[in-house]
Amino acid sequence: MDQRTDAFEARRREFAAFLRSRRERLAPSDVGLPEGFRRRTPGLRREELAMLAGVGTTWYTWLEQGRDIRPSAQVLNALAGALRLDEAERQHLFTLSNRHALQAISSAPECVDEPLQRMLANLTQQPAYVLGRRWDVLAWNRAAEVLFGGYDTLDRDERNIMHRLFADPAHRKLLVDWETVARVSLAMFRADSARYAGDPDFERLIALLKKVSDEFRDWWQRHEVVSPLSGIKRIDHPAKGRMSFEHTGLTVTNRPEMKLIVYTPLDDDGTKRKLAELLA
Repeated sequence: MDQRTDAFEARRREFAAFLRSRRERLAPSDVGLPEGFRRRTPGLRREELAMLAGVGTTWYTWLEQGRDIRPSAQVLNALAGALRLDEAERQHLFTLSNRHALQAISSAPECVDEPLQRMLANLTQQPAYVLGRRWDVLAWNRAAEVLFGGYDTLDRDERNIMHRLFADPAHRKLLVDWETVARVSLAMFRADSARYAGDPDFERLIALLKKVSDEFRDWWQRHEVVSPLSGIKRIDHPAKGRMSFEHTGLTVTNRPEMKLIVYTPLDDDGTKRKLAELLA
């Protein structure tokens, strides 16, 4: 069995698990159905969901079993409606069902080109870094180094954003709203990683994080996904105390699997002054 076949099977398993998780979160009252007798398992029954989507129960059951079925866009839209999916979840459903969206598995190292390196270097007052497809930090500027610390001393896994969030106690202490940041970041990572289902590099990282973090393991099982978000991130820096930044993610035009993440210092908490002192 080749890598691409493995990837197709992994994507079917992920598609099946996502369907099941979304069905199980719905109560009958959410979709106008009576509660009926006591239920042994949470959520709607498969036959109820199939009825709402206008598909056969057996056929829907096969989908949740991960069989090699290719539902049409019309059927996917019907399932999304029956499952009450939001836009990010709907997109996730379509991505997992689309064989053509599967990204090629590559062992080649990811490299940040010189123009992007120069852009990073010229963002002197804004911490910034570039993420690869697996959310490894590939390049960073000095402002990011003084704010988040120690990229040069970390190996590839340790520089991964998910690893820093869930397996690095010092990084965890930096984030004032760690749980919110971690859950939202995980949901964005999950949506992003759908294109790489079955990639051994992703599978290894996810297995590692499940092993070292109870929160990652529990939240990963919930199959939560969200669209990329900008927002405010508050840092509790060990030398300068509270600092506030607006963070923005930008896709790199000629390398769409890469993202440029920029932190713009806000006036709150004297952040601009504190960052300037760290950079002095």
